[in-house]
Amino acid sequence: MLPEFFTFQNSWVEQVGRIHVLVERLHGAEESLPHRLSLRRASRINSVHSSTAIEGNRLSLDEVTAVIDGRTVYGPERDILEVRNAWTAYESLDVFDPYSVDDFLKAHGLLTQGLISESGMFRRREVDIVNAAGEVLHSGSQPAKVPRLVRQLLEWASSTDAHPLITSSATHFLIEQIHPFQDGNGRIGRMWQTLMLSRWNPVFAWMPTESLIAREQLGYYTALQDSREPEIDGAAFITFMLGIIEDSLKVYQADVVVNVVDDVVVNERILDLIRAHPSISATRLAEQLGMSSRQIQRVIKDWKDQGVLVREGSAKSGSWIVKPSATTIMDSP
Repeated sequence: MLPEFFTFQNSWVEQVGRIHVLVERLHGAEESLPHRLSLRRASRINSVHSSTAIEGNRLSLDEVTAVIDGRTVYGPERDILEVRNAWTAYESLDVFDPYSVDDFLKAHGLLTQGLISESGMFRRREVDIVNAAGEVLHSGSQPAKVPRLVRQLLEWASSTDAHPLITSSATHFLIEQIHPFQDGNGRIGRMWQTLMLSRWNPVFAWMPTESLIAREQLGYYTALQDSREPEIDGAAFITFMLGIIEDSLKVYQADVVVNVVDDVVVNERILDLIRAHPSISATRLAEQLGMSSRQIQRVIKDWKDQGVLVREGSAKSGSWIVKPSATTIMDSP
């Protein structure tokens, strides 16, 4: 098994406690959002954009979105492929076992397919991490030791008594320390922490953690380096990542609140249109509001179940009656 590679910090207890509170508040609110799938997708697109941008990808967020939507983007082919790969890998989170070496390699293969010669394979050469001035900041583990070290790391992560927040951050750190691949180590390290956190609580599959890392990129690399010198101790990096996780929850919570407010406004507009045009169809409502017919039908069904809307006559020629209690309706399904 691995030797001890981080010193537990008492401050982590308070950090973990605050994160627990945020997760509990967010989980229920996010699950009740009718537009949560759109919010989750937007957050994941942000994560893909941020994680690839950290590694030098030049596509803007709009261009990344276009690539993911299958639209034509005029940009560097390598950057476009990198985004497509990252999206495919993140969309596969549900099928990966965070403690499986085989899945670790498969995930790296998805991230780097067509980009490097050793995609999905542990590196076979020595590697140094250098700064802009060409100074060596860190040397990865010897290639012959990499498979064993990764296996030991994932075994440790699956069996440790440490909190998942700490375990995932420590695993992220040691992936960067081992540097198991020719390229893509940062991307796989960040994605693997997201995967591990999502197994603790599903809401983390959508957290904009990578986006916060991108904003604090200097702090990210500083925390990595501080955890290597003067000796290996991942405490600085774990502390940094706990702060990033807490902030990402706050950002996502703010996005959820905005969506709740938006839903209230949309609901009021739906009711106003139905009052003004009692025979209006779901298709026409969708066109007026820029929503899908399925979304409108879901809202109407919920209101019918609540007795807020009553249909008189046939589906084609009938009309809606809005009950007075609808003025208090602020939620949709």
